[in-house]
Amino acid sequence: MTQQKNTQVVGMAFMGMIFFIFGFVTTFNITLADKFKAVFDLTNWQAQLVNGAFFFTYFVLSFASGSIIKKIGYKSGVILGLVLVAIGSFLFFPAAKVPSFPFFLFAIFVMASGVVFLQVAANPYVTALGPSQTASGRLNLTQALNSIATTLAPLIASIFVFKTVAETALNSALTPAQAAAQSVPVPFIIIGILVLIIAVVIYVLKLPTISTTGEQKKSVWKYPHVILGALGIFFYVGAEVGSAALIQRYVQEVDPTITGTMAAKMIALYWGGAMIGRFYASFMLSDVEKNKKYLYSLLVLILAFVVGWYIRGNVTDGLIFVGIAFVNYLAMLLGSGKANKTLAVFAVIAAILALATMMVPSNLILWVGCSIGFFNSVMFPNIFALGVDGLDKGELSTASGIINTLIVGGAIVPVLMGAVADNFGVKFAFILPIICYAYIAFFALVGSKLR
Repeated sequence: MTQQKNTQVVGMAFMGMIFFIFGFVTTFNITLADKFKAVFDLTNWQAQLVNGAFFFTYFVLSFASGSIIKKIGYKSGVILGLVLVAIGSFLFFPAAKVPSFPFFLFAIFVMASGVVFLQVAANPYVTALGPSQTASGRLNLTQALNSIATTLAPLIASIFVFKTVAETALNSALTPAQAAAQSVPVPFIIIGILVLIIAVVIYVLKLPTISTTGEQKKSVWKYPHVILGALGIFFYVGAEVGSAALIQRYVQEVDPTITGTMAAKMIALYWGGAMIGRFYASFMLSDVEKNKKYLYSLLVLILAFVVGWYIRGNVTDGLIFVGIAFVNYLAMLLGSGKANKTLAVFAVIAAILALATMMVPSNLILWVGCSIGFFNSVMFPNIFALGVDGLDKGELSTASGIINTLIVGGAIVPVLMGAVADNFGVKFAFILPIICYAYIAFFALVGSKLR
């Protein structure tokens, strides 16, 4: 029993690192959409092609990567993913030297190819590391580590991309595009080097082995909850990415005094909320003792205060962030520790917040919009855990490939939101996330039932 527990700890530590990497890379690219819009003078629709290029890769490669990982194993799949992330990162240097928006999109596509392999390998690996009853808790823990990266990424982008580009253009005769050529590639080169180092370390490490073979009772396509779960991922990722990108644009639209640097930093609140919610779920949806749950909840509230205070720079905003975090905790209690019920509660609240974002005064848009992040928190891990529930280990990689293919929602929904924003105004684009959350609530209560 002790050996098995130690094996799970090593595996979870390994997966936590991988989730951190692809969370950082994903959100860093999402944050860049606004910068590309300014540098290349793009419309909202064109700027969302940055997200489109990244998430379209899931549609192209997820199912194929699931088959490849089934043959080469999870560890080799992760190493392959890391190498592709590094190659894509290094391509940012020639893309910025031109500079060329299509070249940037190609670099993003290559980087995203690596993230696809990491995602397809990581989620079923975590699911298979322990009993299915607590799979949601494990996935939420690794997703919480992913969210630390997604919270840091906008902050780093605001310093190394937005602020540096603005200062370079101001203090020289360079155009914004030329300034981007000097500043944008730097963080990606660093990412590429670090990812290659991690790939080498993982290659030499002895990690827990999760079998990718086993009896396949029938075609995975014949499990309704797998297909409906894949659609849930489509709508969740589309709503999350689209909301994050458009909140940043919406805040600047209603208050022209807010710079791109300030807006990029503010959006870290959105991802910070997702991090807080996932830390809650990591123990609320697990078999942790009740007394420990209270202690961990208090620690998460302290973390929420630190995050809100640090990002916004004052105690008052830190306390507001804690208040939202406490509401998130109460919503978690409504879920009664059940993955499907918690998912339904969070989907309904997220839909209400998306509607409220369209209606509240300008001074509340940031807080209401960023609160959506808190309730996005459990969606991916809970949808994934419910979508693969009841499957054998030999079926997990195939099911993961199918589910991750529908992450393409992050390419389609944000682009549609950009089109709505161009034609009717940014606030009306939030109608689409409302529809997405309605489907997720349906999946939680009806579609996730095993048939």
